[in-house]
Amino acid sequence: MEHMSALALSVLLALVSAVAYAAGAIVQERVAATTPARPYAPLRHGAWWAAVALNGLGALLHVGALAYGPLSLVQPLGALTIVFALPMAAVFVRRGAGAAAWRGAIMASAGLAGLLSLTGTADAQSLAGGERLAVALVTAGGVAVLFLVARRVRRAVVRSVLLATAAGGAFGIASVFTKTVAVDWTAAGGPGGPTGQLPSLLAVAGLAATGMMLSQAAYRGAGLAAPLATVTVANPVVAAAVGITLFGEHFRYGVTGTVLALGCGVVAAGGLILLTTERLGAHAEQQRPRGVPARTPVSSGPAVTSVPRVPSGPAARTAPAARTEPPAAATPGPRPRLRTRPAGPPSRTQTATPPALR
Repeated sequence: MEHMSALALSVLLALVSAVAYAAGAIVQERVAATTPARPYAPLRHGAWWAAVALNGLGALLHVGALAYGPLSLVQPLGALTIVFALPMAAVFVRRGAGAAAWRGAIMASAGLAGLLSLTGTADAQSLAGGERLAVALVTAGGVAVLFLVARRVRRAVVRSVLLATAAGGAFGIASVFTKTVAVDWTAAGGPGGPTGQLPSLLAVAGLAATGMMLSQAAYRGAGLAAPLATVTVANPVVAAAVGITLFGEHFRYGVTGTVLALGCGVVAAGGLILLTTERLGAHAEQQRPRGVPARTPVSSGPAVTSVPRVPSGPAARTAPAARTEPPAAATPGPRPRLRTRPAGPPSRTQTATPPALR
């Protein structure tokens, strides 16, 4: 009974954590739409600090859910952030989502949930000093490359996906360093001295701040669904990749579980692609001037001169005959007499009848 109550509490905390993350994303998107001049950290905007608080609350609730329930249950529930965000945005900020956005969000959430549920755990391990430095340097390099590429991209949606990927990677590695600090803390029975954990704590703070600023910039001009789904998928995927590589974690059920995990990854990637293309189409529709059709038919034949339209029907009988008067030579008047040629001897050019035929 106690196990069931702890499991129910874990599920409740995980669900509330997903709602908090979704609310924070909605507030971030609204802030990005109202403060385009400050894409990374609008410090003077009170709503942005509310978004920071909501994201922090979501992180604390997620950690609490992990304390009462297994990782295989809590991590997949975090993928519901995408599904919660769309109806919440429709209710609170009157921002509905189309059918394509819903399909992409469900695909991304289902693929991520399946991938995380197939990821097995290993014994608690920590990273050595050299491994921590290597992870930090690789993460900084990857985030910097994505950031520089995003600054050169003109399409807002593609730039948003690149920034969201960088933000998700920063959040994922921050989770790795958080786990390392927790393992060291537990193994030493305490903090282990301020100097021993200070570099890792600084790395966690720096990565979390970087992820927050990059995710804020990702919402500028790209809507809600595509950036949120990218961050939500990239965060645990990067953390799971590090866990499999450095912590000895693995996929459950051997080769079958690995194949299923790859399939779930393909489904999640397909959902992200669907969200991106849907947003690209919406952005192109917004940029198109009013009154211009989406597709202009192109004729391959010769150019046709425009002919004035002639009215038909009752309007044609009542319309005045403008500019249809006959030419001046056709005005009524005395008819000209036809000149008739008098009969006479045949001309020289006429053929005379031979006497024998008379």
